[in-house]
Amino acid sequence: MKIVSLSIEEFDSFAKKHKLRSFYQSSSYGNIMKKYGFKPLYIGIKNHQGELIGASLILSKDLFSKYKYAYAPRGFLIDYTNPDLLIKFTDELKKKFFKEGYIYIKIDPMIHCSERKSDGTVLTYNPEIDNILSILKKAGYIHHGFTNYFENVKPRYHAVTRLTKNNTKLFDQFSKRVRNKIRKAEYHGVEVYKGTKEDLSSFYELTKKHKKPLSYYQSLINEFNDQVEFYFAKINTEKYVFNIKTKYEQELDINEYLNQIIQNKHTKNTRILNKKMESDRIVNNLKLELVEATKLLTEYPNGLVIASICTLKYDKSIYLLKEGFQKKYGKFNPLYLIKWHIIKESNKEGLHTFNQNIITGNFSKENKYHGLNQAKLEFNATAIEYIGEFDYIINPTIYHIYNLKSIRKKINKKAE
Repeated sequence: MKIVSLSIEEFDSFAKKHKLRSFYQSSSYGNIMKKYGFKPLYIGIKNHQGELIGASLILSKDLFSKYKYAYAPRGFLIDYTNPDLLIKFTDELKKKFFKEGYIYIKIDPMIHCSERKSDGTVLTYNPEIDNILSILKKAGYIHHGFTNYFENVKPRYHAVTRLTKNNTKLFDQFSKRVRNKIRKAEYHGVEVYKGTKEDLSSFYELTKKHKKPLSYYQSLINEFNDQVEFYFAKINTEKYVFNIKTKYEQELDINEYLNQIIQNKHTKNTRILNKKMESDRIVNNLKLELVEATKLLTEYPNGLVIASICTLKYDKSIYLLKEGFQKKYGKFNPLYLIKWHIIKESNKEGLHTFNQNIITGNFSKENKYHGLNQAKLEFNATAIEYIGEFDYIINPTIYHIYNLKSIRKKINKKAE
């Protein structure tokens, strides 16, 4: 077996067929990261018959002096249950990379550990995990552990909804809370539409908390083309006023009916009196909301865009990359309606899963990120747990020095 450099065409051809394939292991992703200080390398390993039996996009980055760091996003495309193959691949990679000044390699394979319910109950567990961990350890990889939050480069837990039923059945299997939020969004006149690449700046403005610059999303569009989609939620202010006014008038009729019963019969029936009091409260709230809706219609007669989501389609799945909304319009529940729209369209298109991306591995209500988990898992999603992150140290001495420098930098930053 020997390590070889691959052309982009050779790598992509192999990567698209591998069982651990992902859009992170693609030349398109390599081209994107090239613009952010990384150099993409396409490495393969061939057996004695010259057949390609493993490959990886490796992102190379300069650290200091002549030294570099390597990262295989979502891991090598290799059989991790084959110890001879993994050890040989790693040894050959170490020889090559040591000469080229690399300190260490980081990997985070898309190997499933488990699938869990929204409360953390294990549905399935990968029986190969212990064996794979043992092989990786034997090969010299250091596991960062079964982290539960945002410690790694990429999340260890994802929320995934399987699109295996018709849309009516899918909707019925969402939590009651999610179904109510979707209905409330529609009642408040919220509508969903698909944007185009010309709407990129609007998406970026609505999703302000970015770690990535606007140019990153432009690169996504350039590399993945129509696989990247933007969805927007817009308040149809005319519809909003109509719905609230209709509901207000209906409640006024109910209120008047209850009032007549009380006056005509001079009733002291507690149930009727309570109903009247509740109706008074609803009428008052609807009146205030009608004022608010009318004001919005006056200010935004053509509607108001309040939320957006960016997705990427890859290999029969659709991935949520980024979402955001205007917090002052949170009661309109726009993201819930967008996700429901994405699920309906993806199911109709024949896609298999909707991956809502990052959640935490702490499923308790005490978790401060419980709301994040709840907002995603209640779309009849399960939590997919990946194996986690590993480092392979190529140059122990320089790696130790680099870690000391990193620690000192963190200490100094905290002291500022």
